Amino acid sequence: MADRVYPAAKPATTNGTAAAPATTGGDGGANPAFPANKAQLYNSARPTYRPVPPPRRKHRRSCCCCCCLFITFLIVILILLAAIAGAIFWVLYRPQRPSFSVSTLQVSQFNLTSTKLASKFNLSIVARNPNKKISFLYDPINISFNSDDAEIGSGSLPAFTHDTKNTTTLKTVVSSAGTTLDDSVISTLRSKLNKKKNLPLEIKLDTKVKVKIGSLKTTKVGIRVNCDGIKITVPSGKTPTKATTSDVKCKVDLRIKIWKWTL
Repeated sequence: MADRVYPAAKPATTNGTAAAPATTGGDGGANPAFPANKAQLYNSARPTYRPVPPPRRKHRRSCCCCCCLFITFLIVILILLAAIAGAIFWVLYRPQRPSFSVSTLQVSQFNLTSTKLASKFNLSIVARNPNKKISFLYDPINISFNSDDAEIGSGSLPAFTHDTKNTTTLKTVVSSAGTTLDDSVISTLRSKLNKKKNLPLEIKLDTKVKVKIGSLKTTKVGIRVNCDGIKITVPSGKTPTKATTSDVKCKVDLRIKIWKWTL
């Protein structure tokens, strides 16, 4: 049976005009029919849109919590280790502060004029080290005598080593050679001498000390010794007067300097 040949279908027409057939490019892809409008040309050249996946969120909050927990744990461990080391040190050495007391205090001279003061004191200080395994190495000691915030004498003591279970007596002369004082200070001192016949006195000792434990020595630490509760009587002639020192209390404080402040 002979094959029948059917005519090709007529292209569809719009308003009586035949549509242009689609053409095939050399690469086998179908090109839009011409003439093409701007929208067709833009869409044909535009790459296929592929949505970008959102970036993964980092767990910053959990990292901060872990860091805080680690730091807290480290601080707690350090505190525990320091407490254990302190307890061991206390058991082995039983550290105690050195103590100071005023043994004797004599007033040899106290001349108060309208503007100046000339004074002389003979002072004996007793230093005690109650520790069995700890020694103290003192720098030179500066001494100041004060009465109501007015300095009425100054002096010094040489450096010395305070061995274990040792009591050392230190003697020196504290004086003021014609020191000029303010009018208000002069009037206050005169008023107290006329009314009470004596003056309150505070003794300050300032120095630095090293602590020696066996062959180990620490860095220097500042200390201040305050001795108050002293009453002195001004001599009327050349005979010195003695101050009562049985009730005098001396307190030892650390003087730690941090930048510009001394604590």
